[in-house]
Amino acid sequence: MTRLTGLYVPGDRPDRFEKAASSGADLVVFDLEDAVAPAAKAEARSQVVTWLRDHAETLDVGIEVRVNAGDLDDLRAVAELAPTVGVRLPKTEELALLDDVAAHIGRRPLTALLESARAVLDARAIGEHPAVTAIALGESDLRSQLGGADQVLDHARLTAVFAAHAAGLDAPMISVFPRIADEAGLIADTRRGADLGLVGRMAVHPRQLAPIRAVFAPTPEQVAWAREVQAALGEGGVATLRSGEMVDRAMRGRADAILRAVEQHG
Repeated sequence: MTRLTGLYVPGDRPDRFEKAASSGADLVVFDLEDAVAPAAKAEARSQVVTWLRDHAETLDVGIEVRVNAGDLDDLRAVAELAPTVGVRLPKTEELALLDDVAAHIGRRPLTALLESARAVLDARAIGEHPAVTAIALGESDLRSQLGGADQVLDHARLTAVFAAHAAGLDAPMISVFPRIADEAGLIADTRRGADLGLVGRMAVHPRQLAPIRAVFAPTPEQVAWAREVQAALGEGGVATLRSGEMVDRAMRGRADAILRAVEQHG
């Protein structure tokens, strides 16, 4: 199932765990990295593992833990949890690192975060690693390293989209939009990412989930077009729609994707 919304929750805030899990997000990421101060990381790890040990197998939502890069204690802790609990790995660059991570966590979902120029340029190789089930950008880190205007980030987003599809993975989700109160900015930037081929977005607050989902929801016009394409093409061939548009099997794939989105997300 395509995930349109993801929500980060700080690993040192167990009072927010239940709220995050019931927020309506398709994915909840328990964060042991950027959201947690260094002195609080060990306690955060314990709180996350304890809560997920009791709840992970009963939750109707995707679950990941964003570990700290190179922290074997984090990896060993996640390895104790249900195999459906995924790992979100920051600062992925070396393929050897992915080998080491896979050896510690076993066969469970692994999202590799691309947070440097080197990682973006190696995105296809990272996505093709047998342990990796998804790739995503760490856009704050990229902005810090690269500077530049939005076009620089657009290039990274496009590279990640092409790399994911070339590796046989789903399109990446867009990274977080940090300005929680700026709904107009969130919507505009999410549309920009969607136009580049990314699907879904991570959030830092539950209030961001509905605007994100709305951006990716098919419009009534798109749904009507998709249904007409399916009806006109049947099992294949070429057809002309009432509008005069010629459609073929290549467009049938887009129509099928639109109607799958309607079925999955309403």
